[in-house]
Amino acid sequence: MQQKMRLFLLIFFSLYATAHLYAFLKAKAALEFGWRGGSLLALWMCLMAIAPLLIRMLERQGLGFLARLLAYLGYTWLGILFLFLCTSLLLDLIRLVLSLVGLTWNNKSSGLSISSRAALFLPLLLSAALAVVGYFEALDIQTEKVVFQSPKIPKEMGWIKVAQISDVHLGLIVRERRLERILRPVREFAPDILVSTGDLMDGQANDLSGIAERLQGMVPRYGKFAVTGNHEYYAGINQSLQFLERAGFSVLRGNKAEVAGISIVGVDDLAEGYFGPSPHASESELLSRVPPGRFVLFLKHQPLVEKSTLGLFDLQLSGHTHKGQIFPFSLLTHLYYRLDSGWLNSGGSYLHVSNGSGTWGPPIRLLAPAEVTLIELGHGETTRVSISTRGPS
Repeated sequence: MQQKMRLFLLIFFSLYATAHLYAFLKAKAALEFGWRGGSLLALWMCLMAIAPLLIRMLERQGLGFLARLLAYLGYTWLGILFLFLCTSLLLDLIRLVLSLVGLTWNNKSSGLSISSRAALFLPLLLSAALAVVGYFEALDIQTEKVVFQSPKIPKEMGWIKVAQISDVHLGLIVRERRLERILRPVREFAPDILVSTGDLMDGQANDLSGIAERLQGMVPRYGKFAVTGNHEYYAGINQSLQFLERAGFSVLRGNKAEVAGISIVGVDDLAEGYFGPSPHASESELLSRVPPGRFVLFLKHQPLVEKSTLGLFDLQLSGHTHKGQIFPFSLLTHLYYRLDSGWLNSGGSYLHVSNGSGTWGPPIRLLAPAEVTLIELGHGETTRVSISTRGPS
């Protein structure tokens, strides 16, 4: 686990340092500052580059206020820097094309060239504007309403309402107010079952006092079920499990629950493998234990479907991707995962991937709205899925 984590941190901070160096060189070319101005900017960038580590250190020392302040500052900077990098590289590409056109046309297009100052301030202003838009988009919780009919669902159970929250990331930034925004449409839906498909928490459990009790107040008729995400392991699996149980969730870790005439099966996140071999049965073995003919609701954090499990579950609910959270990062998640958001039918086994209800890192979402999924399960002669248009909660 330590080797994999060290490799991840090495790659992340190498890329982050490179992004800072790019921005520094852009600023130097545009402003032509001296060594004093350069030293101050370099010092600021060094502080921001190591901010994620400092935040965790402050949090673990119990310095919640300082950790929260630095989290807002450092992660907002991360979001703006990412947007600046994308818009600036795009502008650099445009400048290169104009230069090539100018050479081809004997410099007749030289008037279209972009100055070094414009190359700095245009993407900087655009990034700041997009960050503001993204901040408010993150606060606007969307709902996706789904009607799922299956002959496996007992007719006598009527309609079973299931609400899915995912990737809330309760911690330094996502606190009580943001949680209330997420829970509001859930309460209005009045679900029979509430599920959390991982990454409910992100920080130290002792810094979440009072938040577990808010979740505890949600008491659906057939219960609340959760699976672990990778961030439950990063925060500390033991304290994460204690928090989930305190919040009133039954945590499914390679086991199942029988409620309302259906089977709910849950597995730990793949991050469990970082900490040693899994003590649980494989997914196909676990799902094979469900009696034939029962409707299987499968909870799994990452939207990966093993071929051996196809046909063994009816509906898999997942999250993890955030749909990239900030465009154009969504292009990378779309390349990595077969499905990074929405619905997929694989021979009768359906997969739903939530955009996530909260935010990780920057409190920003851009073209990847936060969502709560509201599902109605009912009997039908054939399997039918009807999905309504997403809208504000």
